[in-house]
Amino acid sequence: MSTPAVPPPPTRPTLNREYLATAALTLIDAEGLRKFSMRRLGAVLGVDPMAAYRHFADQEALFDGIAEVLVAEMDTDSLPWQAPWPELAAQYCRRLRDVLLQHPNAVPVFATRPVRSSASIEMGVRAVAKLQNAGLTPAAALQILRCLREFTIGHALSVSILQTGAQSRSRKPDKSSPLYNLLAQAADETTPDDHFEPGLQALLRGFQQYGPQHPGPT
Repeated sequence: MSTPAVPPPPTRPTLNREYLATAALTLIDAEGLRKFSMRRLGAVLGVDPMAAYRHFADQEALFDGIAEVLVAEMDTDSLPWQAPWPELAAQYCRRLRDVLLQHPNAVPVFATRPVRSSASIEMGVRAVAKLQNAGLTPAAALQILRCLREFTIGHALSVSILQTGAQSRSRKPDKSSPLYNLLAQAADETTPDDHFEPGLQALLRGFQQYGPQHPGPT
């Protein structure tokens, strides 16, 4: 088994959470989630397999750290925070999708846990305030943001499954087959990810009906 090109480690005294989480993400990118273990991480890094446990209570805590690394990759500070909230939300969703699909093996890690890093919480507060300033209640703002985030993560999870091999198991009939039907034709005329933008725009158009007179979904 070849060894992935993980980032060069800092010196032993400064081996830290961020480095370990980044290295774990690199390893999952290279070898897949099923093959990952704390022992394998230690072997690739050339350190005691127990070294990671000095920074993470267990593997699930390390996966929390990986989710935090993915959030950091989004660089949310550079989003268009001065733009109207629908434009800001659209850019956030696109960036989240793009970052996740750069790490298809790690999408299940991100999709199955809340991200509680200070950067993620700060971004959440800032986003709720943005929608509140547009006339929405904080609760309605959070509902909208959750819908958009879950739509984006779900889309990324679906596409990542195809990227990691599921598409090869497709049973869509060939055009020459008598079983070739309208659904198969439609599938041939689309791509696995070309419905993201129409879905995102439909959600945003629906949410834009809310304002001071209609403060949000109930």
